[in-house]
Amino acid sequence: MPRTATTTLPSRPSRHDRPRGDDRRRTSASIVLRSVLEHGPVARSTIARLTGLSPASVTDYCARFTELGLIREASEPRRSGGVGRPHVPVDLDDSRFVVAGVHIAVPYTTVALLDLRGRVLVSRELKHENTEPGRVLARAAEGLARLLSGAPGCRPLGVGVAVGGWVDRESGTVVEHPLLGWREVAVRDVLRERLGLPVHVDGHARALVNAERLFGPARDGAGMLHLFVGNVVDAAFTTGDEVHHGPRSQAGAIAHLPVPGGTEPCDCGRIGCLQAELSERTLCRRARAAGVPAGANPMRVVAAAAAGDLRATRLLVERAAAVGRAARLLLDVLNPETVVVTEVGVIHRDDCLSALRDEVGVERAAHVVPTSFPDSVLATAGGSVVLDVLYRDPLAMSPRAI
Repeated sequence: MPRTATTTLPSRPSRHDRPRGDDRRRTSASIVLRSVLEHGPVARSTIARLTGLSPASVTDYCARFTELGLIREASEPRRSGGVGRPHVPVDLDDSRFVVAGVHIAVPYTTVALLDLRGRVLVSRELKHENTEPGRVLARAAEGLARLLSGAPGCRPLGVGVAVGGWVDRESGTVVEHPLLGWREVAVRDVLRERLGLPVHVDGHARALVNAERLFGPARDGAGMLHLFVGNVVDAAFTTGDEVHHGPRSQAGAIAHLPVPGGTEPCDCGRIGCLQAELSERTLCRRARAAGVPAGANPMRVVAAAAAGDLRATRLLVERAAAVGRAARLLLDVLNPETVVVTEVGVIHRDDCLSALRDEVGVERAAHVVPTSFPDSVLATAGGSVVLDVLYRDPLAMSPRAI
């Protein structure tokens, strides 16, 4: 995963705002484990300096994490500047535990296993036979069970599920996903019963903004907007290391924002809604109409462009420019430090990224970047749902409880 030496941990609450009791312990445990993730192998004294916690507290948390198997001591002690008492740095132990990830897209489900650093170890795509919720979730559970049976030395900490549409994180429910035809689907309860593991569910744009926050290069707690453009088009926004969810996790629903000059009819009855204009279904239909053999797979449009098909190139660049206009609107409203875009053309082609940035404007173009996970974006989304829970409250998500 991308790393930088200048990233910082989530800011500590002020003296007047700090949580007390369990909340305080949860916050302290989180920033200690996050510091090991970001800076490990790292000395306990360095963690204390980075976090502002007392050396005794850091030692205590590190002892707990070591006992739980989340971190380990490095094999060789280090001596600062070659003098003084050597210290033994600690690092994540990514050899014992995995997390399971599920991403439910319109044409298929991705199941995966990830390590504690958010690295995808193995993944599989399960094409939908139909989108009936019970069948889709049953096949996801079966797919995960097969992956876990192939990794007998790794113990699963939990399952993360990322889905488009309106997802209520607190109840683990897909409230509404029109393209799948889902309403009030209790995803968490169904998978927990089938797998016997803790299950956490969230929208895929929020899952990916958490992946960037934990494992991407922009980990300084500044405001970040993630714009996801697939068959579903939605967004997520974070400030100060917190993702905004809104009432019943409905924040980020941008599918029906109007696109100036848009021509695509939307299921809502209007013309030119953002999702109708930019969805991968629309891209593939336009490609077929132009004579590009795309089928229903947007990657075939990308492949055609790479092979020199100017029609495919034009469609991808036009789509990226339209995404740029949407990003510019969201930038004007939210003013984030960074905008991360997940869209097939922007991920794979420099001309699409340039078209996107041209529409955003020269002053802010450098702050608009493609996803940090171009080869594993859907698997990373699913796994990051549960990894976010781990790094926010590592002692509550104890391996002993599982």
